[in-house]
Amino acid sequence: MQRGPLTDQIIVALPSMSPQLRAAARFVLDRPNEVALLSMREQARQAGVQPHTMTRLAQRLGLSGFDEIKALYQESVRVGALGFSEKAGAQMQSQRFKGERALAAEIAVTIGHQIARLAEPEMLDRFVAIADLLESAERILCLGLRTCHAVVAQFAYVMGFLGERTVLLDAAAGIGLDPLQSVTSRDVLIAVSVAPYARATVEAVQYAADKNVPIVAITDSFVSPLAALARETILVPTESPSFYHTIAPAFVVGEVLAALMAGRGGEKSLAAIRRREAQMEAFGVHWRHPRTRVAP
Repeated sequence: MQRGPLTDQIIVALPSMSPQLRAAARFVLDRPNEVALLSMREQARQAGVQPHTMTRLAQRLGLSGFDEIKALYQESVRVGALGFSEKAGAQMQSQRFKGERALAAEIAVTIGHQIARLAEPEMLDRFVAIADLLESAERILCLGLRTCHAVVAQFAYVMGFLGERTVLLDAAAGIGLDPLQSVTSRDVLIAVSVAPYARATVEAVQYAADKNVPIVAITDSFVSPLAALARETILVPTESPSFYHTIAPAFVVGEVLAALMAGRGGEKSLAAIRRREAQMEAFGVHWRHPRTRVAP
């Protein structure tokens, strides 16, 4: 049996519950992944009870309503207490119940709302504070593994147009972290990781922090192992109707920071961008439409 946040409480209370409450409790007990992802009405239907019974169950467990139960189980999903396979099973059920167009729309709308929250005043203040720190750095080292790699890869690529002080900690043969051997307190390390956190990222951040390197953490919680070591932290939501967490808000954070750094660079940044454009032109990096030949 998969364990959920209320498993122990339900087991203790189950014998004293009415048959209807017991049916609702057994659904929560036996299918914690679906509690996180399905609507209360759909859960009640599958449990064979009325929707108000789910609310009564929450109150029986000392909570104000079923939304609190769902929030607890969603948090368990977010931090990885439920594995990807369990979450995928819940998504498949939801997909069959709602339809694929509805699921696609729900994912797109959810991510859209999450990205919109990045424009709130507190988040904008955080962007500016991080840009201040990055502007003062001799080097900006970028670390993100597995799903988070896309965030730092894009950030480092765009920053490469502005000069050569951005280092992507990514290389073949297991030597990606080697540049950390020369880090100093004049550098800054941007680290990206969300639950379930990549062990190598956490260990690299701990190593850099021990050398007094300022850390910028892009992560999902103030209790994340990265946040505990960071000089500056920006939190990104990761919840998604998909079985896999979304990385889209973190990706947008990287693009915003790169844009802010470009705007601060003035003529020096413009000159660097021109050099990069000339180099790309010399190597024919981008495809060009073939010229139309004029008949003689």
